[in-house]
Amino acid sequence: MPAYHSSLQAPQKVGNMALLPLKTTFKGPAPKEVGDTDIVDEAIYFFKANVFFRNYEIKNEADRTLIYVTLYITEVLKKLQKCSSKNQGIKEMHTLALQRFEIPGERGFPLNGMFLKPASGNEEDLMRQYILQLRQETGVRLCDKVFDPDTDKPSKVSETTKETWQFF
Repeated sequence: MPAYHSSLQAPQKVGNMALLPLKTTFKGPAPKEVGDTDIVDEAIYFFKANVFFRNYEIKNEADRTLIYVTLYITEVLKKLQKCSSKNQGIKEMHTLALQRFEIPGERGFPLNGMFLKPASGNEEDLMRQYILQLRQETGVRLCDKVFDPDTDKPSKVSETTKETWQFF
């Protein structure tokens, strides 16, 4: 069974990573998505399948963005395991998103072999702003998936997907 790839087309790229539209209220360089699905939706939807693949063939720039968001989801889920309410989760996600993070080309970036370093200072700023916007939106959406809206407690089974989130 092959890994799942992004179906989105990159209107713009930064480095060799797609700068895709987002359905978000967070400020940043991403164009507003007006369709049903954006890259965060795809990453969440494909997360459980894609996380088990040892190898992943990158077919386009959108796949690199999908890989980054998938990696960030694993980080988010580790943090959310320690949260007892959605409000606490939202606060933790805000803090996590704003923490200093590496971008491609920097020493601590975990996927430097797959991503190109930004070509200029302006491109570096654009990439950092876009990744921040991705991190903020991903954290909020996962809080919506992980916490039960009726009890405000972590839900072992999401009502919308009937899949376990907290144990990943």
